[in-house]
Parts: sequence; structure tokens; C-alpha cells
Amino acid sequence: MGISINVGNTSQNYSYLFQSAGSSSSSLGNLNFLSDYTSIKNGSYGKLMKAYYGSSQSSSVSATSTSSSAKSSTSNMLDRILEEKRNPKVSKDTQEANANLTSGLSNLNTSLSTLRKDSTYTDTANGKSAADKVVSAVKAYVSDYNDVVSAAKGSTLTSKTAYVANMMSSTAANADKLAEIGITVNSNGTIDLDEGTLKKAGVDKVQELFSASNVTSYGSAVASRVQFAGSASGTDATSGSTETSSAAASSAASLKADGKALASDSLYEKVKDKDGNETGKYDIDKIFATAKSFVSNYNSMFDAAESSSNSGVLANLSYIREKTASNADALKQFGINVNAKGRMTIDEDTFKNSDMSKVQKFFQNYGSSVASNASLVDYYMTTQANAANGYTSDGGYNVQGNARYASAV
Repeated sequence: MGISINVGNTSQNYSYLFQSAGSSSSSLGNLNFLSDYTSIKNGSYGKLMKAYYGSSQSSSVSATSTSSSAKSSTSNMLDRILEEKRNPKVSKDTQEANANLTSGLSNLNTSLSTLRKDSTYTDTANGKSAADKVVSAVKAYVSDYNDVVSAAKGSTLTSKTAYVANMMSSTAANADKLAEIGITVNSNGTIDLDEGTLKKAGVDKVQELFSASNVTSYGSAVASRVQFAGSASGTDATSGSTETSSAAASSAASLKADGKALASDSLYEKVKDKDGNETGKYDIDKIFATAKSFVSNYNSMFDAAESSSNSGVLANLSYIREKTASNADALKQFGINVNAKGRMTIDEDTFKNSDMSKVQKFFQNYGSSVASNASLVDYYMTTQANAANGYTSDGGYNVQGNARYASAV
């Protein structure tokens, strides 16, 4: 198991491998099991075992005794083979990695929370400076982050490692900003700290990078992944309930339709009078109804899909969240507000009093972009719900889940 990350250029391509070779969901494993079962059923194993045990018996033992012993040993061996195939044992190393990942996520959440508190960036009465507190907090974060990455490499808790992989993607995407405060992203996914560079950068730059008030900050992105990973089921199960997946997919599909409608020309066609002549007025009620539906489906999609362990879903939710946050001021002009949790509300009067030509121009970009990512959320929540959390069987990240693909559709 391993992770390969290329941070050498701006068009990063990430590949993560958090999969157990002994996973019962593996198609190869199933084929091997069926092959073994067939061999056992047709007697091939029996003949092999009989020949082995027959040749290993002492020459002083009678032929009857040898045959009986061989049959008994063969039967026991076959039972043991079948039992191991049905219930593969988890190695001590894997058990340790799973335990370390669970505890490591808790520690990382604590150190990350410290970096997101305003109190960390102020001098204290006992004489400890903000600079000293920041250096200590960043050192703890780097150590806890690396512990999580190392544990995830050997863990079979795919419901957690999917979030870890997404966390690492955010770190790699922010490699340049992290370098400014002395944090280097290594090719194996871990990070290193240059304390001298950190001290020169100053507390303001660190606070900005880990800002809790800015939902698009690096700290906010990592915090959401760590929190979801910590609360994810500590089992190998990779998919949520059928009801949750269905609700998320339905909302995502509806959001896609609303986003495209708000970007279309047909929605903004001028109203005609009874004689077929244009009145020069928009059908504002119709446009508002579409915008209201957009807001409702946006919130419903996040409510249903945000707890998913599918990395393709998480990646596209992240892109949508970041697009919305970066366009929060423009949305507010139309009466659409985004709260601290990333959910939307719409004020009918403000929206209806807006310039609809500006609404259309805005949604031609924002609405179309959200629709593209919503389409991928729908895709992963339906056809890819059980496909190794968005990663291919050889550890390669599915192209339909990465930033390059999402930005191109």
C-alpha cells in the first residue's frame, strides 16, 4: 500500500492507495475464492493433500492407518482453508494501523483546532508570546498530520481513509501557500516543517492560512475532512445507506437541472402580451421559483451527501462549497445568503428587485459550474457508490473525481 503525490507543478495529479489486498469486496479476491472452492469441490485439493500426507507418513505405519490419517488431515485442512477464505484474519500490523488512525485523527483534530482559535495568535498574561504559541501549534499539527498519513497507508478502514486522501489532496493543492510558512509537502504525502521559515513568516500569515472564519481557507478544508473521518464508521464499510445515497443523488440531479435552468436563455425570455408582442418584462415569479428550488436542492444535497465516505462525492462537494464561498458577495446582492455551515437562504423581495440580466449573467458562470459538479455528485452517489470510494482497483484516482476534470466539464 502506498501514496504517490506529485506537487512539482500546478496541474497536480494525485494517486492514493488505501485498499486492503484481502478485502472481501475485491473482485479478484472473489474469483480466487471461487477458484479455490471449485478445486476443493472437484477433488483437486483432496488429491494434493492426500499425496502430501501419504508421502510424509512413517514407513512403519500401515497402509490403512496412513490412508485414514491422510483423509482426516485433508478434511481438517480443507475446513481450515474454507474458513480462512470466508473470514480472512486481519494482521497485527493492520489492527495497529487501524487503531493508530482512529487515535491519530482525534489528535489531529485537537492540534488543528488550536491553529484555528484566535487566542493562539495573541500574547498571554503569563508572558508566552503569540509567536511562540504559533510555532508550538504548527509543530504539533505537522506531527499529528504525519501520524495520520502513516497510519492510513496500512489501514483497512476505508470509510476513514477516503477522507484522509481528500485531506491530503487539499494539502497538496495548497503546497505553495504552506511553503510560505515553512511547511513542505513530500512525495509520500507527509509534511516537513522549517521552523526558521515559520518564524520569519509571522503569526498573521499562519492565522490567515488556518482561518476558521474563511470557509475556503486551507484550515477549513482540512478541518472538514478530519472531522468527517473521525466520525466515520470504524469498519471497512464504504457506502452509506441506500436511502441516504438515493436522497443525495436525487437532490444533486435536481440541483444540476436548476443550475442549468438559471444559466439558460429560455428562463429569461421576455413576457409577451395576449397579441404575442414582447412587453419587455421578465417572468420574475418563474425565475424566483427556479432560484428558490436551486437553494433548496443545494442544501438538501449537502445535508444528504456530506457524510459520504466516497472521495468522488467529497471532492465535488468541496469544489461546489469553494465556488459558493468565493461568490458569496455576488449571491448576497441577489438576496441569496450563505451561512457559516455553508447552507443557503434566499430573500424573495431582494431577489425579485434584482436586475434579472445580472442574475442571468452571474448564473451563466456560477450556475453552470455548480451544475457540472452536482452531476458528478449524482454520478458517484449512484453508479459509483461501491467503487472503492472513488479510486480505481490499482490505486489510481478516478479522473471524473479530480479537479482537472471537474473544471473542464
